[in-house]
Amino acid sequence: MYNSSTVIWVLVAAFLVYFMQAGFALCEAGLTRAKNTGNILMKNMMDFCIGTPCFWLVGFGIMFAGSGPLIGGFAPFMSGDYSAILPEGVPLWVYAVFQTVFCATAATIVSGSMAERTKFSAYCCYSAAISLIVYPISGHWIWGGGWLAQLGFHDFAGSTAVHFVGGVTACLGAWMLGPRIGKYGKDGKARAIPGHNLTAMALGVF
Repeated sequence: MYNSSTVIWVLVAAFLVYFMQAGFALCEAGLTRAKNTGNILMKNMMDFCIGTPCFWLVGFGIMFAGSGPLIGGFAPFMSGDYSAILPEGVPLWVYAVFQTVFCATAATIVSGSMAERTKFSAYCCYSAAISLIVYPISGHWIWGGGWLAQLGFHDFAGSTAVHFVGGVTACLGAWMLGPRIGKYGKDGKARAIPGHNLTAMALGVF
């Protein structure tokens, strides 16, 4: 039996988390040069447009389809039996939407760390990989009954499952790509590369 108040609240919470996509996009676009604004905005859109089908078809199952220590299973959320993991009063489709926006948030955190030095096609491949494999596996460890959950680890709102995973991935991406072209002169001194729109950046923060 589903509780209408619970369903509405979970959907409202998912909608608010989804709006973090717009915040990240505005913040990153404002802090980069005008010529890269379109690339930044499209990359943030792809985190959701590519990540959603990847997560629904494969990632959700890896995260919740079983209670193994490392991964769950491979059943898409549309066809698998997930009654054991559903919060009380919440239907499966609502819970899937809620988890999808968290997956998109983990993916989009990385965009800013690789801004102005990543090909669009390469970023799309990254977005698919984190939604298919990286976030679902780490999410299973914490929220899906994996080895961390079995040790008693508790993450109430995603500080580890979402933000830590996104942050570590962002650090790895920045390390692999190195600095932006022109950031350092021949003498090794850093050069300022100011953003083009501080208003957009401030709106993104809020």
